[in-house]
Amino acid sequence: MAVFTPIELGDISDWISQDFNIGEATELRGIHGGIENSNFFLDTTLNGDKHEYVLTIFERLTAEQLPYYLELMRHLANKGIPVPKPVENKKGQILFSLKGKPAAIVTKLPGLSRLQPEAHHCSLVGEMLAKMHLAGKDFSRTQVNLRSLTWWQETIPLVLPHLDASQKELITKELQSQEQFFHSNQYDSLPQGASHCDLFRDNVLFDPQKSVSTDADQLGGFFDFYFAGTDKWLFDLAVTANDWCLAENKQDFDADRLDALLRSYQSIRPLTENEQASWPMMLRAAALRFWVSRLWDYYLPRDAQMLTPHDPKHFERILLSRHSL
Repeated sequence: MAVFTPIELGDISDWISQDFNIGEATELRGIHGGIENSNFFLDTTLNGDKHEYVLTIFERLTAEQLPYYLELMRHLANKGIPVPKPVENKKGQILFSLKGKPAAIVTKLPGLSRLQPEAHHCSLVGEMLAKMHLAGKDFSRTQVNLRSLTWWQETIPLVLPHLDASQKELITKELQSQEQFFHSNQYDSLPQGASHCDLFRDNVLFDPQKSVSTDADQLGGFFDFYFAGTDKWLFDLAVTANDWCLAENKQDFDADRLDALLRSYQSIRPLTENEQASWPMMLRAAALRFWVSRLWDYYLPRDAQMLTPHDPKHFERILLSRHSL
């Protein structure tokens, strides 16, 4: 959600009014945060009413890879899962080209992120994540998680020169452990399907206006599916737990939030015995994945407006903490 490809309202006004049925573009604002794509809030007016969308220009994903993500969002939205729904142009297409790069427009979800979640928020996320997994069971497309084991194997050698001796030892030994885990019969037996793979706190919205009988926030929806893939559902849950359920020291688990997340998830889709046995290793896999990506973004950055790389040490500490489980 940084801006690598600057674009202004005048660049797209005619395109929006001529190619779509969403009215006239009235405002375009770059979105700060994230490090993968150029994202903008797009406001339009149709028959006197204001409508809000998100315009994304994809900086790394190709036009061949993108149909998986966009069709997955459309599939989930049609199943009642609160996710952004891709907007079709007048030809029925949901993938376009802007500034020579792939682009898409999706509906904007209501609400705000809760960056300091309580157990209530974790419970809502766990329940909806399980519903999302089950809703994607009949999704016909498949695509591997592009940031899984193969990518770790390719990327870790690129960041090793930037690490000290203890970090090198930790990351290389963890990669070896994960290679063994990923090639085990236990791993093969884990249920899998369409997974978000990046369900951090800033990719979930809560909408107080949805609440009817309580003052507590209600879930507004999940967004930013552009790391999604066909993966083990347990990995998706581990990624979520590693971000949503942190204690005040930002590395160990907060017991109440973790319990709320897991109980609500399993109220919809109980974990299998093999999933329960694989939980510690999958938490480590989820920590390694984001440590590697943050090292890559930190030491091998791309130029972008509004880009602030995340601190890699955060997931190094989480990985060390998960070794104690």
